[in-house]
Amino acid sequence: MKKILLLLFLLSCFGKTFSQIQKISLNLNTNKNLWQNFTYDVGNMAGGMGYAYSRPLYWKKKQFTHFGYIAAGTTSLYFIDDNVDKWADGWRGDVPRWLVNYGNDVGSPNNNFMLTGAVYLAGLFTENPKLRRTGVLLISSASAAGLMQQITKRIIGRARPKANVGKDVFDPLHFDRVYDYDSFPSGHVMLGFTNAYAIAKQFKSPWVKAGLYTIGSIPGLSRIIDRFHWFSDVAFSTALSIFIVEAVDRFLDNKYDQKYNPIKKEQKVVWDLKVTPQTFGVVMNF
Repeated sequence: MKKILLLLFLLSCFGKTFSQIQKISLNLNTNKNLWQNFTYDVGNMAGGMGYAYSRPLYWKKKQFTHFGYIAAGTTSLYFIDDNVDKWADGWRGDVPRWLVNYGNDVGSPNNNFMLTGAVYLAGLFTENPKLRRTGVLLISSASAAGLMQQITKRIIGRARPKANVGKDVFDPLHFDRVYDYDSFPSGHVMLGFTNAYAIAKQFKSPWVKAGLYTIGSIPGLSRIIDRFHWFSDVAFSTALSIFIVEAVDRFLDNKYDQKYNPIKKEQKVVWDLKVTPQTFGVVMNF
């Protein structure tokens, strides 16, 4: 009898231990999957940045034509930058300060990456694939835009409006930052509009898109009002933001099953493949 009771006791302990091991194993598997998703996403963030930077190497006539339009438009605005800055003097004080402060704050790097990071982590921990991909798109696009503008503004060295030396004064090739000579392009505009454009891709409604684009344009307005940037800086930075988001999003199409507005994208893919048959899938020349 004692042997039977001892055997039952050992079996009970073994059962409890096995149960605990099972629970620990399940938790480890969950953590492992979470970690795998995280490392996969980080790799795609870096890959998206590289893809966006490499696109000009694969441009064809169509893409060079589009770039020519952007360059011509920026040049045209350059010639009226002084006039726009003087014209803004008549209404700078009429714009609510809270709106200007919002534009300056939402376009700052710290606040931007707090927002994009929160979106991504929410998607990661809730296992929401669409939200998770949106976070990857936001972080990759903002990182690509932020790094690009930090380098180019130091190379170009354009004077800000508040330097009061005119629109055509440059002090280029300063890799150590020279304040008031880092106007082109605008980091606040690129980060603010990049977020708005990336989030708007989730919606089909043109009214929702227009509302998000309007909100994303506030940093540009704020920077003009506070004389941190010229009108041409803001326009070019906005166009560059759109290019970066589109490029990163096309890269992510090959990495995630979740797509935005899939019917529209499939039609677009077919058209792109006819133009550039040397590429595969949605990895298109942009």
